[in-house]
Amino acid sequence: MNSDQIKKGYHRAPARAMLKAIGLSDADLEKPLVGVANTWTEAGPCNYHLRTLSAQVKEGIRHAGGTPLEFNTIVVSDGISMGTEAMKASLISREVIADSIEVAVRGHLFDAVVVLSGCDKTIPAAIMALARLNLPSLMLYGGSIMPGKFDGHDVTIQDVFEAVGACAAGRMSLEDLNRLENSACPGAGACGGQFTANTMSMAATFMGISPMGVNDIPAKDPRKEQAAFRCGELVMQLLAKDVRPRSVVTRAALENAVASVAASGGSTNAVLHILAIARELGVEFTLEDFDRISAKTPILVSLKPGGLYTAPDLERAGGQALVAQRLMTAGLIVDGATVSGMSLFDEAREAVETQGQMVVRSANAPLKKVGGIAILRGSLAPEGAVMKLSGHNRTYFAGPARVFDTEHDAFEAVQGGTIRSGDVIIIRYAGPAGAPGMPEMLAVTGALVGAGLADSVALITDGRFSGASYGFVIGHVCPEAVRGGPLAFVRDCDPIEIDVEKRLVDVKVDLSSRVAGWEVPRPLYTSGAFAKYARLVSSASEGAVTGCGPVMQEQTAFNHKEVLTP
Repeated sequence: MNSDQIKKGYHRAPARAMLKAIGLSDADLEKPLVGVANTWTEAGPCNYHLRTLSAQVKEGIRHAGGTPLEFNTIVVSDGISMGTEAMKASLISREVIADSIEVAVRGHLFDAVVVLSGCDKTIPAAIMALARLNLPSLMLYGGSIMPGKFDGHDVTIQDVFEAVGACAAGRMSLEDLNRLENSACPGAGACGGQFTANTMSMAATFMGISPMGVNDIPAKDPRKEQAAFRCGELVMQLLAKDVRPRSVVTRAALENAVASVAASGGSTNAVLHILAIARELGVEFTLEDFDRISAKTPILVSLKPGGLYTAPDLERAGGQALVAQRLMTAGLIVDGATVSGMSLFDEAREAVETQGQMVVRSANAPLKKVGGIAILRGSLAPEGAVMKLSGHNRTYFAGPARVFDTEHDAFEAVQGGTIRSGDVIIIRYAGPAGAPGMPEMLAVTGALVGAGLADSVALITDGRFSGASYGFVIGHVCPEAVRGGPLAFVRDCDPIEIDVEKRLVDVKVDLSSRVAGWEVPRPLYTSGAFAKYARLVSSASEGAVTGCGPVMQEQTAFNHKEVLTP
């Protein structure tokens, strides 16, 4: 066993003495040591319940003949930090979480690993770490929060963000906003729509790194603890059979994951995260793969924000297995291994559809004929940008630019009523290096919805969007402004054109004359983790990663002459 290097032989007596100090016996040390990486925190509901689940995972490991050893990582709650300086820590935390899991597992020579995830970045971070380590392992998602109730209908945190804009526009009272705030989040669990956490939970299942049917179960459902116990037993089976992540999460598995994102109208953050996971695996995967797969995959699942239902509704309807069954029947995914020991198609065949359910459509009667993500390029985004297609039906937009160097300034403009129908809002210097940390723009998109402008303006940014965002929005613009991308040179009133069918996002003026004399904005952080991240992070088109994996390339100077003329 891997852990024998720490615990076997007379010369390892000091190590055994220290392990016995925490209550381990000689019998415990004869068994495999299994790391249980927990992302528990009190600073947010998404991961608040994971202590209970980790206890059950450990019981399952013991029952199956292993010795579990739990450790923790940091977590940053996107929903709590949204719209503040703290939001810059969110994407940065993905790298820190992945690194910390890797270091803890390597530092203790564990034989196998289970990671418990919850809030958005903990899911891709967990898979990134497991891909690096390539030990027998799996990931358990803590599950969705239940929807809240407000005036007789289901609500999520998305409704609260949009209510802020409605309140500013005089369309909602402060008293009603407070009632909504008090009822939107009734307990532990990750945000309930097909926002980033539930999007990546489904992607993880389709990759095969989470067993089918486990991630679906809501956070506080009694069945979740039973599922956690089974995951503890299952990791011991993976160890016995020497099943490792790189034999499960193949390129085909990543394509299946993208198909699940497209079919469910999932978060654009999945683009960043799946690119990052592919990189850890050493698998070549590009933006074009997302566009190709999404273009042939219809939206089949009616989930918020583009649809009507929440993750618990999907679980009651038949769960992720039903989505897999639909995609399998339509020939839109391929079979592959999973950590459950069954193939993906075998798991899909076991789906039980609830009679009369309205959440999952058939491929013959989709919500939309094409998937929820498009990759655009053009004079404004020569290295690509990501657009969410679910939640609207527009394919063309042209209008004057309204340029903001910070998300805060854009939010204030929306709240102040100075954004007009037909405007193209541009928020720049919000990319991985520029912010740093590529913050989400849910505060702005929520304010636009609340102000009644979501259908009449466009928003373009080198930052990113929450899975709860919807509207005519384009993010992940590459190269980002701080690295000399075209966004840096756009001015107010420049004509912008967006053509989804042609996959174009253009500025209709010659920007080349504006390059001379441009200076990189002074960084807000000159030391510490944020500064280190800004120096190391790759382009969003490469997953915004900081490591030195097999596909990492050194940042090169951006050639303005090739792209800045319309």
